[in-house]
Amino acid sequence: MSTFGYCAGMPQTRKYFIQGLVCAAAGAVAFSGKAIVAKLIYRLGGDAIAVVGMRMAMALPLFLFMAWWAGRTAGSANSEPLTNRTRWQIVGLGVTGYYLASTLDFLGLQYISASLERAILYLNPTMVLILSALWFGRPIRRIQLASMGLAYGGVAVVWLHDWNAASLVAGQASTSPEHHAMSTIMVGSVLVLLSALSYSIYLMGSGSMVQKHGSLWLVGWASSVACVLCLLQWVVVYGVTHGRLGGFEHLPWQAWGLSAINAVFCTALPVWLVMRGVQLLGATVAAQVGMVGPLSTIWMAAWTLNEPITPRLLLGTGAILGGILLLTRSQTPQAARA
Repeated sequence: MSTFGYCAGMPQTRKYFIQGLVCAAAGAVAFSGKAIVAKLIYRLGGDAIAVVGMRMAMALPLFLFMAWWAGRTAGSANSEPLTNRTRWQIVGLGVTGYYLASTLDFLGLQYISASLERAILYLNPTMVLILSALWFGRPIRRIQLASMGLAYGGVAVVWLHDWNAASLVAGQASTSPEHHAMSTIMVGSVLVLLSALSYSIYLMGSGSMVQKHGSLWLVGWASSVACVLCLLQWVVVYGVTHGRLGGFEHLPWQAWGLSAINAVFCTALPVWLVMRGVQLLGATVAAQVGMVGPLSTIWMAAWTLNEPITPRLLLGTGAILGGILLLTRSQTPQAARA
């Protein structure tokens, strides 16, 4: 309230505050649309390897431009030659933050609903907190434990929603449909959970480079590395499986159009929107605004994929959002900066 009150008293600052809200919310919604677009391409005959490859092939020029622009506008701060260590750090962050996270996420989306995928990915702050405790010995307070329990309990509720809505899960035709539905949802959930863990490792390891080079510069180069790796993966898998996986020849033009939307409006553009929101609002407020993401996923999934909206889904999503909000508010300014 104090932030809004301060902004309300200063028209120019209030203008930037509103812009920040719009950017952060739009970025969260656009990021959430990635799962919806992927599901639509799956229905057109694509698989995870092809979807990731098509997305990264179209996003690569955008990320290269982003990295070039960030280095150009940063001035002398980024004019120093990069050391081999810095280059390898970029490669490592590209592998964990975007290559593994994207590949595992799209693989998992073949088995679970878009709503459950977004719910699991939204556990990132809890994973960062746990990794901070393991790597740096930072204590976890009781309020943080309670917030994590609430968030993970919410994911369990959404998981049960997916299980009950087994008719919406891919590949569920079986002589034992209930057992098969549980196994497919379990596989998809584990894959997306590993995706969230991979991205959390990226967040943990990117702090010093963000401070030195800027977030836009780092995202541009790390994402470019990931794009190249995804394209190599696409070529290798396609060749090894003789087109059984990663095939694209049979895909209609709509699949390529959806991939372009995925690359521009669900990948590259949201990066800038979220960063602009963080710049204008601060990381904590921008993260709270980003909670619109899971809610938008539920609505978009119901509208485009006919995924049902049930009281259990809303209850679980509400618990996740409440847990993350409680966790965000429980962090001290020093911990947030760290």
